[in-house]
Amino acid sequence: MEASAGLVAGSHNRNELVVIRRDGESGPRPLQQLSGQVCQICGDDVGLTVDGDLFVACNECAFPICRTCYEYERREGNQVCPQCKTRFKRLKGCPRVPGDEEEDGVDDLEHEFEWGDDHDSLYMAEAMLHGHMSYGRQGYINNPHVAHPLPQVPLLTNGEMVDDIPPEHHALVPSFTVQPRSMDPSKDLASYGYGSVAWKERMESWKQKQEKLQMTRSHGGDKGWDNNDDESDLPLMDEARQPLSRKLPISSSKINPYRMIILIRLVVAGFFFHYRVTNPAKDAYPLWLISVICEIWFAVSWILDQFPKWLPIERETYLDRLSLRYEKEGQPSQLASIDIFVSTVDPMKEPPLITANTVLSILAVDYPVEKVSCYVSDDGAAMLTFEALSETSEFAKKWVPFCKKFNIEPRAPEWYFQQKIDYLKDKVHPSFIKERRAMKREYEEFKVRINALVAKAQKVPEEGWTMQDGTPWPGNNVRDHPGMIQVFLGQSGGLDIDGNELPRLVYVSREKRPGFNHHKKAGAMNALVRVSSVLTNAPYLLNVDCDHYFNNSKAIREAMCFMMDPLVGKRVCYVQFPQRFDGIDRHDRYANRNIVFFDINMKGLDGIQGPIYVGTGCVFRRQALYGTDAPKKKKPPNRTCNCWPKWCCCSCCCTGGRKKKAAKAKQEKKRFSSKIAENGAPAYALDRIEEGTKGNETEKSNMTAVQKLEKKFGQSPVFVASTLLENGGTLKGATPASLLKEAIHVISCGYEDKTDWGKEIGWIYGSVTEDILTGFKMHCHGWRSIYCVPSLAAFKGSAPLNLSDRLHQVLRWALGSVEIFLSKHCPLWYGYGGGLKWLERMSYINATIYPWTSIPLLAYCTLPAVCLLTGKFITPELSNVASLWFLSLFICIFATGILEMRWSGVGIDDWWRNEQFWVIGGVSSHLFAVFQGLLKVLAGIDTSFTVTSKGGDDEDFSELYTFKWTTLLIPPTTLLIVNFIGVVAGVSNAINNGYESWGPLFGKLFFSFWVIVHLYPFLKGLVGRQNRTPTIVIVWSILLASIFSLLWVRIDPFLPKSDGPLLEECGLDCN
Repeated sequence: MEASAGLVAGSHNRNELVVIRRDGESGPRPLQQLSGQVCQICGDDVGLTVDGDLFVACNECAFPICRTCYEYERREGNQVCPQCKTRFKRLKGCPRVPGDEEEDGVDDLEHEFEWGDDHDSLYMAEAMLHGHMSYGRQGYINNPHVAHPLPQVPLLTNGEMVDDIPPEHHALVPSFTVQPRSMDPSKDLASYGYGSVAWKERMESWKQKQEKLQMTRSHGGDKGWDNNDDESDLPLMDEARQPLSRKLPISSSKINPYRMIILIRLVVAGFFFHYRVTNPAKDAYPLWLISVICEIWFAVSWILDQFPKWLPIERETYLDRLSLRYEKEGQPSQLASIDIFVSTVDPMKEPPLITANTVLSILAVDYPVEKVSCYVSDDGAAMLTFEALSETSEFAKKWVPFCKKFNIEPRAPEWYFQQKIDYLKDKVHPSFIKERRAMKREYEEFKVRINALVAKAQKVPEEGWTMQDGTPWPGNNVRDHPGMIQVFLGQSGGLDIDGNELPRLVYVSREKRPGFNHHKKAGAMNALVRVSSVLTNAPYLLNVDCDHYFNNSKAIREAMCFMMDPLVGKRVCYVQFPQRFDGIDRHDRYANRNIVFFDINMKGLDGIQGPIYVGTGCVFRRQALYGTDAPKKKKPPNRTCNCWPKWCCCSCCCTGGRKKKAAKAKQEKKRFSSKIAENGAPAYALDRIEEGTKGNETEKSNMTAVQKLEKKFGQSPVFVASTLLENGGTLKGATPASLLKEAIHVISCGYEDKTDWGKEIGWIYGSVTEDILTGFKMHCHGWRSIYCVPSLAAFKGSAPLNLSDRLHQVLRWALGSVEIFLSKHCPLWYGYGGGLKWLERMSYINATIYPWTSIPLLAYCTLPAVCLLTGKFITPELSNVASLWFLSLFICIFATGILEMRWSGVGIDDWWRNEQFWVIGGVSSHLFAVFQGLLKVLAGIDTSFTVTSKGGDDEDFSELYTFKWTTLLIPPTTLLIVNFIGVVAGVSNAINNGYESWGPLFGKLFFSFWVIVHLYPFLKGLVGRQNRTPTIVIVWSILLASIFSLLWVRIDPFLPKSDGPLLEECGLDCN
């Protein structure tokens, strides 16, 4: 179709189309050009009128219908033309029907559907655009010269005009050849419909649709739609025209009580602290002061954590609409390309088989193969990883067609073959069992080859590794080696066994030299950004850890429902998926799943400005990683008034002048970008630009812009040119050899010197948790993020099972937060005046200060033991009013947790495990992170804690019982021992002093039991199995007995405590 077809409206699935020409073009076709003289309903001749003329039932479009069908339609049908939906007028000689008396000569379109006065646009639009009929099937057959232009008018989307969508990408452009039908532009769109050649099918479809609409209307068809933002009052028109996703707000019956109890808890906490501050414990003033300081800190932390969860939402995607909009039958897919990053370092700690499964799941993803490129970053330059990836690329030629043929999930072979489910469910292909067995055998042979490579790599030759041709492996020296790139699969080769193309697979190992700061994972990810930009330059990026495989092959499509949505997608910087894990014990002893964070906190952030970036399972917009600001929302034009004073007009003019200058500069930048994009990579070389700058001011300004871009992005003309292509795509005229050469250049170790990489561009440096910092910078630029939770988990990974590994993982996260808190990027003082919302800022503040809670938490967990050993308490004797505030606060705390679980769907087990590990991690990993961060930032001392492993067995979850001693275990172990001693001492003291001592003891015991119950999972991890006690526990038991004996002697519980001697009269007369 060409550019003058006008507005096209219809549905690909329903085979519907309406074309309205623009003003100035020809009107309806003359009747003489219609070739059909046969009734399009019954197949008989059209016949003649009573006057002997050709019978024409419809004077609007002259659709061929015989007199019999015309009369039947007026008497029994809906009295409208099957093609243009114009009401049939009574012709001479035809009997009258109801409606002719008052509607003679008038099109009765308003009453075609029985709408009342209070009808809304949602049902009307559905009625107008519905029909399973086609028009013009014979009308234009004999006219091959009809032009089929593309529409040049803005296209409709969700009832809004979107004038920057390419017409060929719009959902309303049909994927099949349809002859346009001229229509009268003055007539309403509802007067035109779709023709049919099957009267019975049309009538049945119409009746069913009317019944469906009536049922929808009677049951409240708009229930569940979000009435906020751009998603309100969505018309139920054809599916491709509707949005690709929608918000699902939490039910008001669940969220409103939750918000009310938060406010009540806030008020109760205010009265509680008023009492605590105004009523000190005079006999235990130090204990009272410490407890009040800790409680105030906990209250502030609770506020920072609670209020970002004020507006939780859920989201729903429509993958079918995405396909209708961007994947039209008979045309190349218009879905956006995506570059997928997989990062790995040490193959001995990150097994190659795990990385291979991740890569295989990427190559088999349900997405057009020409749109997918997989980049594997080997930051350890290990030949084992290289050889394993080579084996993986060969096995993928068999695995990928098997996955797509039988549509299996998940598409990582290790986990697919481990599934304990009925793998024959929904499988109907007769050869499935045979091919599955053959594929399982192929995979087992593949595993043997990978295991052989791993076994061979255990002993490194003295002269280093050599490749098959005898060349020394360039990465023999891990700290000093050149950059390496190997394209295993791509467009030029690597077809599967069926002869189909496979996605690109590229191995990348960036250059490393002594004396350079390579910035660990963040530096590796930035190198992948530059390499992918040179080679494929997809507009979107997805990064996953090497142990996170695609559990849902449609995960990319889920993300594209947000990224490619023409209304909301342009302001989205990334789409974050929740992390889900395999191989975790049923009870999740150490809260590895992080259910509370991913199902409560992240949904709350999604209702503000979006979730934080968690380091894996995230789809990015490439332009957002380049440090650009989010596009501004278009504001309606301001209305002017002649009644304003002249000085007001002058100020407005000045402001308008500044705006015009800014707009002109922006337009100049766009013009320069488009010019650069049109040129090929060789034409963009600096020497050619310098030649063109002589004597030309415009070219000089272009040269200045080029210099600024190279100062920002680095000295690579090809890469700089690729950054100007907002929609991605490789540069014209560049050969593969030149691109690979440039790719090697952009991963050199000195490329980032004196550039904005790691400061404003890409993954941000300065913290071991570069993920939080990177997402924070994007939100400060005004972008928003999206939290996507598909019904089938998008990605699954592995989590540490044993206690020591889990604590070290938490230590790394907490250390990164401390580094951010002590840097210039601290959310407390960074990013004001940008696009960061205040509730989002609160969440980032909470994410950076939570490790500091470990100090008051450790002190607060020590107080119960001190109170039991000294006989003092942190509060004076409670009055009735004080008891009321204490009781109210406890009730509010429990109610908040219960209502939070109610709206989020989180189970009580997951919630309680989260509470327990908050205490365990707080008094161990978070505490060490604070001191390690202070030493690293302030003194420049980088410390680390090593873990020595003790072998486990081969049973299920054997790693859960593996004991690894580390210094992180000392603080919680000490807390447990001290509180156990305090409980024994307190009970002994109460037994010795009588029943009057039991009353005050209960408060102290409750306080101490609160600590012990929260540390119970840690105690289980410390002890291990019941039938095997680690030696370290025996050592601690001896120390415990020694300390307890000394304290017992010091306390002397069997003697009564009194301030002086006890004097009583004996009754004897000593005189």
